[in-house]
Amino acid sequence: MSRILFFNIPAHGHTNPTLGMVRELVRRGHQVRYYSYEPMREKIEDTGAAFIACDSFDRERHLSAKDAARVGKDLAFSVEILTDTTLALEEMVRRDVGRFKPDCIVADSMAVWGKAAALKYGIPFVSSTTTFAFNQYSSKIMGRRMREAFAFLLAMPKVGRQIKRLKNHGYPIKNVLDILQNDNDTHTIVYTSPEFQPCADTFSDKYAFVGASVRPAREEIVKTRDKLLYISMGTVNNDMLPFYEQCIRALAGTDYQVLLSVGNAVDARKLEELAECLLADNLRTGSLYKGNPQMESLSEEIYADITVYREVDQVGVLKKADVFLTHCGMNSVNESLYFGVPLVMLPQTSEQRGVARRAAELGAGILLESAEPAAVLKAVRRVTQEKAFGENAGKISEGFRKCGGAERAADKILEVIDIS
Repeated sequence: MSRILFFNIPAHGHTNPTLGMVRELVRRGHQVRYYSYEPMREKIEDTGAAFIACDSFDRERHLSAKDAARVGKDLAFSVEILTDTTLALEEMVRRDVGRFKPDCIVADSMAVWGKAAALKYGIPFVSSTTTFAFNQYSSKIMGRRMREAFAFLLAMPKVGRQIKRLKNHGYPIKNVLDILQNDNDTHTIVYTSPEFQPCADTFSDKYAFVGASVRPAREEIVKTRDKLLYISMGTVNNDMLPFYEQCIRALAGTDYQVLLSVGNAVDARKLEELAECLLADNLRTGSLYKGNPQMESLSEEIYADITVYREVDQVGVLKKADVFLTHCGMNSVNESLYFGVPLVMLPQTSEQRGVARRAAELGAGILLESAEPAAVLKAVRRVTQEKAFGENAGKISEGFRKCGGAERAADKILEVIDIS
C-alpha cells in the first residue's frame, strides 16, 4: 500500500478532474490525504480520501472579489499569493510529511506549495495539470498579446522578490518557471487527449495524457425541445449580467430550450423577469408562432424555453445539450467535448483563449464575434445547423474515451512510486 499526498487550490475546475483518479487509488487500497478547502470537502471525502482543510492557513480564501479577479491576470500578484500560501502551509506540511512519510506528492500545477514541498523534502512528485501542457511549442497557442508580454516583463522584479522569500525558507526554486511550468523531466498528468493537446509529440514520455476526467451525472435533465442550448460562464469570473441579458434577448423569440447558469454574482431574478417579459411579449404579439392557430395552447411551453439557474449539474446538462455557449475554461470544454457537444466560445482570459483557439482549429466550435444578440443567435444557429461541428466534437470525444481516464492516471502515479 502506498501513501500519497494531494494538494489543490479551491477551484472546482481544478478539483473535479482529480476525483476519479483519487477514488481509483483508494479503491486499490492506497492511502490518500488530500489538502484542499472546505467548499471541496464533501466531494473529496466522497472519494474515500482523508480531507485536510487548509482554509485557516492561507491568504487565498480571504481575497476580496476585486483581488480574486486579479489572480491569473496579474503575474506578480498571483506569485505573491502562491508564495504566501506556500509559507503559511509550510509548518503543517512539514509535520505531516514527517508523520505520514508519503511515497509521492501529487499537486495541481497551481498548488505550487505541493511541488515546493516535494522539491524541499526529496519526495517523488507528479503534477496534475487541468489546462493544456505547455512548452515552447504549445505555448504559442496562447497568442500572448504585446500588452501581456510587456506586463510580464514589468512583473519580473516583484516576482524575483517572492522567489527570494521561498529560497530563504529552503525551497530550491530558481525562477518563476519552476513555479508555474513543468519541463520534460517532470512527471505530469494531463486531462486531455494527444489529439486535443497542441504539439503533443513534443512532450516526453513522462507526460500521461489520460483524457477528460468526467464524473457521473448527479441529476437527470429533461429535454423539452428539439435543441437544447446550455449557457455558462463558469464559477469564477461570471459577473456578466449585461451578457446574460443579451443572450436572453437573442433567444427569447426562438424555439430553443435554453438553460442559463449564472452563479451567485448576479441577480438571477432580474434575468428571470426579463425572460418572462420577452416571452410574454412573443405570446401577446404572436411573433414566435405567428399564424399558428394553436398558439394559446402553447403558452406553458413558451414560458419553459428559457430557465435561469444559479447553478446546475453541468455534466447532467451536457449529456442532453446540443450546443454549449461557454467561457472556455478547460474543464468545461473537456466535459462538453466528452459528450460530443460543439461550442460557441466567449473566452475571458489568455488561457481560455488558447483553449478556444484549439477547439476552433479542430472544427468543434466557433468564437463569438460579439456579445450583441444578433451575433449570439447567428453563432448558435450556425453550430446547431452545420453538422460538421457536432461531428468534429464527436471525434474529440472518441479520442478522450480511449485514453484510459482515471485508471490510467492512477497507474501513472503508482509507476512514479515504483521507479523512485
